[in-house]
Order: sequence, then C-alpha cells, then structure tokens
Amino acid sequence: MRYIEPHAHMVSRTTDDYEKLAISGCEAVCEPAFWAGFDRASAEGFHDYFRQLTEYEPKRAARYGIKHFSWLCINPKEADDPVFAREVMALIPEFLKCPTVLGIGEIGLNKNTRNELAIFEEHVQLALDHDLPILIHTPHLEDKLKGTRLTLESLANFSKLDRAKVIIDHVEEHTVSQVLDAGYWAGMTLYPHSKCSLDRAIDILEIHGPERLWMNSACDWGVSDPLAVPKCALQMKQRQHTAEQIERIIYQNPRDFLRQSRRYIV
Repeated sequence: MRYIEPHAHMVSRTTDDYEKLAISGCEAVCEPAFWAGFDRASAEGFHDYFRQLTEYEPKRAARYGIKHFSWLCINPKEADDPVFAREVMALIPEFLKCPTVLGIGEIGLNKNTRNELAIFEEHVQLALDHDLPILIHTPHLEDKLKGTRLTLESLANFSKLDRAKVIIDHVEEHTVSQVLDAGYWAGMTLYPHSKCSLDRAIDILEIHGPERLWMNSACDWGVSDPLAVPKCALQMKQRQHTAEQIERIIYQNPRDFLRQSRRYIV
C-alpha cells in the first residue's frame, strides 16, 4: 500500500526506521518542529535544529526514496518564555525560503498559559503573513479539552484565516467534534499507550466519517511506533474497510491537505 506519514519526528529516529517506512509503502514524511526532550538553552540551538530539519533529514530520507518535508516553529513547551520564543521566531522567516518547508507547526498550547497563547497567536500571524498552512498541537490528556477550546477561541479572532489550511492534531473522542464542526482539519495520533489506539482511531473515523481527517504516528524519542499508520490500515482491513476507504484516510486526505502548501510535490 502507499501512504503518507504526515507527522513524524525523524530527527529522533534511526536510519533503520526510514528503511521500515519505505518497505511499508511510505512516500513522504512530514516533520513538525517539536520539543527535543529537554529545553534548549539558546536560539542558536534552534538554528542548528532548523538546519537539521531542512538540510540533513531530506537527504537521509532520500536514500530510501522518501520525500521529507518540515514545519517550523518554537514548540508550545518552550514557548512559555516569550523573550526566548521571539528570539527563535526571528530565525524562522529565513528558513521559510527552504524548498521543503511546508508551513508553521507544530504550534499550540502545552499547559494553556497566557504566554503560550500569546506566542501561538504570533505564529498564526506569521503563517498568515506568508500564506502558509498551520499544524497545531493540542495538549496532553489532562489539559486537552481546555487547550482545544482555547485554541479554537483564539483562531476565531483571525478573520482572514482559511480554516481549510489549518490542521489541529492529537484529537481524541472528546475533542474531534469541536475541531471538525469549526471547519478545521483534525489529526489522530496513533500511540501505543496514550492519545489514540488503532481501534479508537478507527472508531472515530467510523463515527465522524473521513472528511478532513488524517492519521499519523508522531513518532519521536518516546514510546511511539513509526509504523503506526500502516498497522492501522491493516486493522481497518480486518474491520471490513475497503481498499478505497483505507487509501483515502492514509494517502488521499493527507495529500489533499498538504498540497495546500506550494512546496508539497509528491
């Protein structure tokens, strides 16, 4: 089968993972900027990280016939220090010229603080200024419902925002309706012990339908599975979904959203 991995943190994965993705039929990987497992001490650290996303990872993926794209931002966890966050954000416009950068992400909220919200809104404006799509992180379970509501309330203040160019990721059963009803795309993250299990994600798909919905692994340095998307496709087949239904959710939907970026060519 062919599929797209629309949210993976490959800087924290081994080269063997790229080989496994290729064998499984992955045509493209999209990598949002995220927290590295520790707070970085300087904007220069982010400069090197942005170079890794835009220079090194595309070459590593290409060895296995996979296209690699990235999203840029300062992640929500480190955005709670607005002075530091703005130093990092000042670096982003230069990197937006890179041919594999899709847009701004994964921005959002972590602990739903005022500082996080202010930096989130500045990221949204940056995306609007450059006519770029946006990928949004929603907090972990204990803060997810409140964080999703705050995110939607904030986005509603941007009158020129094209909601079809925004995907709100890590939705679960208690947040997916709010996101879809507001006209945004929704991403389901397939994790072994948190976010969505394979069966829960398929349940959401069966309840809400495939419109404006995608699946991703968000594999990183923690407990995660870079092959979560093809494994979920297999589970869909076992639950009597057709080949056409499976391809829509794992290939056509992410392709349709990503093609809203002028940089996405697969």
